[in-house]
Amino acid sequence: MSSSPLKRSLLLAYAAGSIGSGLFSTVPGLLLLFYLTDTLGVAASLAGLAILVPRIWDIVTDPLVGAWSDRTRSRWGRRRPFLLAGALLLPPGFVALFSAPVGDPTVSFAWVLGAFVWATGAFTLFQIPYASMPAEMTADYHERTRVVAHRMAFLPIGILAGGALAPMIIKANSGGPAGYRVMAVTLAIIAAVAMLVAFFGTRDAPQHPAPVEATALREQIRVALSHRPYRRLLVSFAVQNVGIGAILAAVPYFCHYTLRGGEEAVTILFVSLVGPAIVAMPVWMAVSRRFGKRVGYLLSVVMFAAFALSLLLAAPGRLALVAAQVGLLGVGFAGLQVFPFAMLPDLVDEDAAVSGQRREGIFTGLWFVGEKGGLTLGAWFVSQVLAATGFVERRAGELVTQPEAALVGVIVATAVVPAACALLSLPLLFHHVESARNRAT
Repeated sequence: MSSSPLKRSLLLAYAAGSIGSGLFSTVPGLLLLFYLTDTLGVAASLAGLAILVPRIWDIVTDPLVGAWSDRTRSRWGRRRPFLLAGALLLPPGFVALFSAPVGDPTVSFAWVLGAFVWATGAFTLFQIPYASMPAEMTADYHERTRVVAHRMAFLPIGILAGGALAPMIIKANSGGPAGYRVMAVTLAIIAAVAMLVAFFGTRDAPQHPAPVEATALREQIRVALSHRPYRRLLVSFAVQNVGIGAILAAVPYFCHYTLRGGEEAVTILFVSLVGPAIVAMPVWMAVSRRFGKRVGYLLSVVMFAAFALSLLLAAPGRLALVAAQVGLLGVGFAGLQVFPFAMLPDLVDEDAAVSGQRREGIFTGLWFVGEKGGLTLGAWFVSQVLAATGFVERRAGELVTQPEAALVGVIVATAVVPAACALLSLPLLFHHVESARNRAT
């Protein structure tokens, strides 16, 4: 592991993988629930299960894959074989996810459920080892922030493709099932290329050898969760992701039923989110260098909460105002992505200093349990709010009138839930101790 600056070519190749990650993290979270209820005619309560069950499976496999990558020995190192496997398996699963048969909602539900289990498993194979790599690539406190910042600068490209390009492709292909299928094929190709670039481009990345003696998975989990700063950071991050999952799942409903727009409104809002997020990355890096990661993280959480709550002002005819609010929300969102991932490798180092073992995989696996679990609970929560408030599902082309209670539920899920989750995470962050920062200074 090196403490000298890493080559820009290596950073860019590594960061390219986050385009694929951003695509798969965004599209199901944004469109899958809406696809089920407003294209396939699946009831909201049942549609929520199609999202929840595969994610539970995903949560179970995250620490397993993390521990597996920790002890893998190959000529490609510990992590890179998993990058290749995920890059090859995820695209066909993603295409299948949005190619469900239309007609019987029960059959559509079962198809999406099975395809999502496949896709989430393939994504785990790539994402957990991929996110473990920064802790191995450099030992320098600020260089790790640089590695993560490069990755997060590319992540919005995937988010933009998922959140802005996807609705445009769907509309350009007449919407409905055919539009979703063309969208899935197009984005699957982009994701595959990006993930393969990460695999081939990181062949010279510094990495640690697998340990000679492997610790049992249960013991690794126990040790990781007994690390108090890590546990606090993990819980706060998970709570924030409940809010992010809710706002992602609610945005299509927000655009269609609150703003009275369509796919164009979804695209505009995602451009408004991602553009400022990209610009904000170097700003948050400067804040980190001047005040530390924790302070920057706290500021970004407060900013995210404030502008999420401001969406309560949304109404038809106010798309320009809402886009500006979402742009400022995007600045806070950028910090929520940079800082926790930059702080995670420092905590891995603390564990290694005490235990003498490098357990990036299990720490990262549990980390994504928090992220995916939070995103899943947020989306599931939206489905239950819609079901409880009487939301009427429909097949593509049908016209329905939603009850007033369902319209209120959409705006609450979009504005109040994300703000509340962000604010609930603050107490844990206030108590987080940046011992790595203290050592560096």
